[in-house]
Amino acid sequence: MTILVLGGTGKTGRRLVETLRGRGEDVRVATRRSGTRFDWADQDTWAGAVAGASAVYLLAPHEPDLAEVFVKQATEAGVRRFVALSARDVDRFPREYFQGMAAAEQAVRGSGAEWTIVRPNNFNQNFDDPEIWLAPLRDGRLALPIGDTPEPFVDTQDIADVAAVALTEDGHHEQVYTLSGPRAITFGDVVATIAEAAGRSIRYEQLTPEQYREEVMAQGAPEGAAAEINAMFTEMRSGLYAEPRDGVQRVLGRDPIDFDTYVAATVAAWR
Repeated sequence: MTILVLGGTGKTGRRLVETLRGRGEDVRVATRRSGTRFDWADQDTWAGAVAGASAVYLLAPHEPDLAEVFVKQATEAGVRRFVALSARDVDRFPREYFQGMAAAEQAVRGSGAEWTIVRPNNFNQNFDDPEIWLAPLRDGRLALPIGDTPEPFVDTQDIADVAAVALTEDGHHEQVYTLSGPRAITFGDVVATIAEAAGRSIRYEQLTPEQYREEVMAQGAPEGAAAEINAMFTEMRSGLYAEPRDGVQRVLGRDPIDFDTYVAATVAAWR
């Protein structure tokens, strides 16, 4: 069985590729720069990526219209199983936001193939991602419009392990797994934990949604992206993501990776 991993060098895809290869699976990595080239904006790259594949790890395109076209093409080429990476409670968001993920979920549900949907909380690894929260942490200030609402951040290795099982083992068809870490923690506590481990002075600062919008747009984010991110934080402040969920335990039969374990393995390297 050849497993196609879209975004195979990203936060979840890279770990999934390593996990699958560790299980002895035949994995095909598809990105815009990999040996198997795949670009959502270039449909001519799709056929070569799906040729001979029987399962696909699907990262949703930003453009919602593309998901259904790709999934149809993949099933016609012989793909019989999809695992779609989505986001926790994505169906609770206003319809104008995160349309790509919602469309990918709908596409795999209607594909006629086996499907599993994985809906994780925010990742632990967002804190060491230079394009998300690493840069402000290194600068000594993480400022967000979230307040004291906690979140059970999930480790991307847990996501990869769940996806690997769903891609290679039976019994996960028509399942939607919400994945979280084992406990909810506030961003203030996160920053304090990271600061101690890194030996740095870092503070958490609460912003209003308007202040946050101004800051991210000043950093170059387009207005639509700023609005989408603010919509996510609105749901986070409401407590939508705050309760730990049992998707990791259900699939893997073990507890999720704790945030402190992630910090000890990752952030301490900042010293």
